[in-house]
Amino acid sequence: MFIIIVGGGKVGYYLTRELLASGHEVVLLEKDPRRAAEIAHEIGSVVLNRDGCEGKHLAEAGANRASIVTAVTGDDEDNLVVCQMAKHHFDVPRTIARVNSPRNEALFRKLGVDEVINPTRIALGAIEQDIPVHDLLHLAQLSTGELELVEAQIESDSPAAGHASRDLTLPDGCMLFVVIRGDVAQAVRPDTTFEPGDKLVALSRTDCQDDVRRMLIGERTEQPTA
Repeated sequence: MFIIIVGGGKVGYYLTRELLASGHEVVLLEKDPRRAAEIAHEIGSVVLNRDGCEGKHLAEAGANRASIVTAVTGDDEDNLVVCQMAKHHFDVPRTIARVNSPRNEALFRKLGVDEVINPTRIALGAIEQDIPVHDLLHLAQLSTGELELVEAQIESDSPAAGHASRDLTLPDGCMLFVVIRGDVAQAVRPDTTFEPGDKLVALSRTDCQDDVRRMLIGERTEQPTA
């Protein structure tokens, strides 16, 4: 597979190295001459000192035959420009972009970037799994960017505790579909009654997650200050 990577920071460097080791054909574009020279010294002539935001440089790298173009610079605007150019000018089948600011994630998806990598969201998910919080656990965002899989822990004081699924009125576009009780997962049915200790997996629109949280877990509580 032929892959073009734009951005020679740590992410771009290690990604290039790993893909080469796996037998893929890779070209890395890095616009900073010093950084490009450093990487080229380690991994060879696959590194080009070029600005991937410019169409002529993507063309020089071979974008017209690339299977994937990945933009992993530290600048969201640059990453979006690279992916837009790759998709619309070179008909690259798949574009992947790093998003440094979480508020830009929805925009990237709306403008057609095939895969968006958000380090902040990835780190948040890892932290949430290790630290118990009385909030929704973000499991995965679907490709549209408008729907997300979330998990809610039911406690004894949760509004949903002791109530059947049919008694809960979730916002439009949101649904409960799995309850995990102990080590057993089962589909949520209208007569499923929720108990303290249950974990509920829901499909939720990102714009109504506050309502979902209030219905399943309750209102947020302020953390005491030191």
